[in-house]
Amino acid sequence: QVQLVESGGGLVQAGDSLRLSCAASGRTFSRSAMGWFRQAPGKEREFVATISSSGGNTHYADSVKGRFTISRDNAKNTIYLQMNSLKLEDTAVYYCAARALGAVIATDQFRYDYWGQGTQVTVSS
Repeated sequence: QVQLVESGGGLVQAGDSLRLSCAASGRTFSRSAMGWFRQAPGKEREFVATISSSGGNTHYADSVKGRFTISRDNAKNTIYLQMNSLKLEDTAVYYCAARALGAVIATDQFRYDYWGQGTQVTVSS
């Protein structure tokens, strides 16, 4: 079993930066690919970024490419999402997710088995 706890969300202005963290419990963390997803009000949850178990492979949604960076520290059982040049449309609840038996990256939310409770990111003008 893996438990995920996100932190770092908040209210920022457009153009600002924010770093989200996701702390994981469980011995399989270092063997699990991880991902960040987000859900804006009235919209479906969407993929943001994913990272392989080793951290050597990453992939981003086109909407955040070049602005967001996903990383992980397996010694700390934590993944991060560095968000720069935030835009109004980045406002959403951000969730981290873990794959139970997959080490490779995945953009499909249905390939993830564990989810955090989410952290709110609000970008104002």
